[in-house]
Amino acid sequence: MKYKITLNGRTYEVEVEAGKAMLLDEYEAIAPAAPAAAPAAAAPAAAAPAAAPAAPAAPAVTGAGDAVNAPMPGTILKVNVQNGQAVKEGDVLVVLEAMKMENEILAPKNGTITQVLVSKGSTVDTGAPMVVIG
Repeated sequence: MKYKITLNGRTYEVEVEAGKAMLLDEYEAIAPAAPAAAPAAAAPAAAAPAAAPAAPAAPAVTGAGDAVNAPMPGTILKVNVQNGQAVKEGDVLVVLEAMKMENEILAPKNGTITQVLVSKGSTVDTGAPMVVIG
């Protein structure tokens, strides 16, 4: 059987026989030309590519102190601190689920929580601030 596969703007023609695949041809994919009858309608659509969905903006750090950032992307399962709470180095601030593992995010130093930027159920990206310790 022969298949045409387009990947990253390149089209590949592949033939598969009894578990073996063989590349027959590779060429640049070209978008079909707009019909001549409606050039005005087609031009603006081609000029404006579809916008990617915007990622949620990270909350702004407004509290004084050092931010404790997410070491990896994941979902917040539990927030153990609140604004004004005193913490000691090694206290569990947040429990972050990543790759089906629960990761305890610990306080890197003694201090007072000046800002909590995450809540239970929210998602974070790598490096996103979660808590600020002053």
